Amino acid sequence: MYYPLSIQYIYCVTDGWTRYFRPGPPPSSSKKPRSRGLFHSLFCCLCHDQAEPPPVNNNAPLLVEENGTVSKVQVRPLLPQAKSKDAGKICVVIDLDETLVHSSFKPVNNADFIIPVEIDGTVHQVYVLKRPHVDEFLKRMGELFECILFTASLAKYADPVSDLLDKWGAFRGRLFRESCVFHRGNYVKDLSRLGRDLNKVIIIDNSPASYVFHPDNAVPVASWFDDMADTELLDLIPFFEGLSKVEDVYTVLRQQRDSS
Repeated sequence: MYYPLSIQYIYCVTDGWTRYFRPGPPPSSSKKPRSRGLFHSLFCCLCHDQAEPPPVNNNAPLLVEENGTVSKVQVRPLLPQAKSKDAGKICVVIDLDETLVHSSFKPVNNADFIIPVEIDGTVHQVYVLKRPHVDEFLKRMGELFECILFTASLAKYADPVSDLLDKWGAFRGRLFRESCVFHRGNYVKDLSRLGRDLNKVIIIDNSPASYVFHPDNAVPVASWFDDMADTELLDLIPFFEGLSKVEDVYTVLRQQRDSS
């Protein structure tokens, strides 16, 4: 089954590839991912530009054909069909950098992992710190939900980190930068592309720019760097235990926002 994609882009399908175009002038060179330097090229965990909400659009994307005809197009979902053990479960999209871990090229004495990553022919050591209580958090989340890792970082870094971090197989799938939409200088995680009912999708992320298309599906978390006294992930477990059986996440998340 194919699901419509509902974002502000026009899609041109040629040579078997789907190319993304935003109506209007192209983004300036200052907002291209390549200009952000080595650290930004690998991770997407520093400060994002202030993201503005996109215009409301519930239409499917558009296909621009060679003769100029514009029509709606169906887009393949990012995720396969849910496994039988996850049928009916809420899909929880979980960010990596500054949500679960903090990574740096600078040597760290107490690093939990050291990941070698090749960039432009040179191997760099990436030092990774785990956020406190991430183990308990991932174990419990994997028991309750269909968990998907969705990071704007490159797979060459994020995949080996996930291999070491996820001891319990909590993540049923992993999505990386190429699955994001580059929108107004930020890598956005478009939840409508997952192939899941948005009434049963939640995103956990430290960056509002990452979920600017679907803010009502978000459970924001504070960015984490090195505070070993942090308890945010531990504190979230009871909330998600209560959320795991609801049919419509919007109602509960709206109540949570109104009470905070």
